[in-house]
Amino acid sequence: MKRTLFVSLLLVFLFGYSEASKGVTVEGYRYWSSEGYTRVVINLNDQIEFTQNRISNPDRLYFDLKNCILSKDVTPFVSIDDGILKKMRVGQFDKGTVRVVLDLQKFERFNVIMFKNPYRLVIDVFSEKGVDPVPDTKQEGKISEIKRVVIDPGHGGNDPGAIGPRGLMEKDVVLDVAKKLGALLKDKYNMEVIFTRDRDVFIPLEERTAIANSKKADFFISIHANASRKKGAKGIETYFLNWTDDEQAMRVAARENAISYEKMREFQKGDFLQMILQDKERDYKNEESLKLAGSVQNSLINSLIQDYDEIHNLGVKWALFYVLVDADMPSILVETSFISNSREEKRLSDDKYRDKIAEAIAKGVESYTTLPKLVKKTSDNI
Repeated sequence: MKRTLFVSLLLVFLFGYSEASKGVTVEGYRYWSSEGYTRVVINLNDQIEFTQNRISNPDRLYFDLKNCILSKDVTPFVSIDDGILKKMRVGQFDKGTVRVVLDLQKFERFNVIMFKNPYRLVIDVFSEKGVDPVPDTKQEGKISEIKRVVIDPGHGGNDPGAIGPRGLMEKDVVLDVAKKLGALLKDKYNMEVIFTRDRDVFIPLEERTAIANSKKADFFISIHANASRKKGAKGIETYFLNWTDDEQAMRVAARENAISYEKMREFQKGDFLQMILQDKERDYKNEESLKLAGSVQNSLINSLIQDYDEIHNLGVKWALFYVLVDADMPSILVETSFISNSREEKRLSDDKYRDKIAEAIAKGVESYTTLPKLVKKTSDNI
């Protein structure tokens, strides 16, 4: 295989891409590492089809990207050496195929999913942890102390998010709420706070999740402002990651994923659904995410109705949000209010209202820490 890859790269170097298929361009790659987890992202300029396989001697995964050409700017290999992957290699395998090879060190399972707008192939590789993630429901006790939280203000930079009738931008509102929330969790509850962004910059959705995983966060909170084509839509809702057939929940996820509703419906099928079902920690993470979402949602409603009228409780829901995919901890996405509603836009523009939202989320987090927590079975207590 090494010889084949070398010959392919040599041919590309000597003869350029005139013989390569005029297909999708592989523009580059990125990766993030943490203990037990590595995320690799392959940047593309269009949708692709691919195949995958694992071979031994040496142990490696490879992905053949069909009808693709490799940009001349892409470095053909990178050493990773994070305990999971040794290195990654990328080459023009034949005139219509780009091959991505991941040389393995420790390996348990992997997930692969295509994200859109922009197009990228996301590969998550998990190492052996020596843990059976099935929760032991017979052992319940006080939750372990929450020490580190990653707060994710949605959108940013060239992505303003939803824009209200008077021009208020979601990216500005949620950044302010996130900073207020971070200050409260740090100063009042002595938690370490990490932001996916702390200024007006764009951060890809898959990078936000990778930040939470690489920092080994105890939980992950993504802050957003809702929007709807219906001007009268209003209220507050909190989400966690799961498959849904609820049309409105899918529309919210489609907007936050920056794809159409039709593509959102397609996204729910096939590989992504299979990935959800194969996640061994799914039940545990869903249980804790549901409890965290419920605690935050209740706190938001109970706090805001004391000072504001017509606070509509849209409840706890679930949908497939890119930003929550493969998060390794309890994770939620909070839709604070509808920026598309004139009255709620006015509230979101008010500093006092944003203070109240941040305080309510912080109280919800604090309430969650008092709830019984499922204990995962480990090799020590099986």
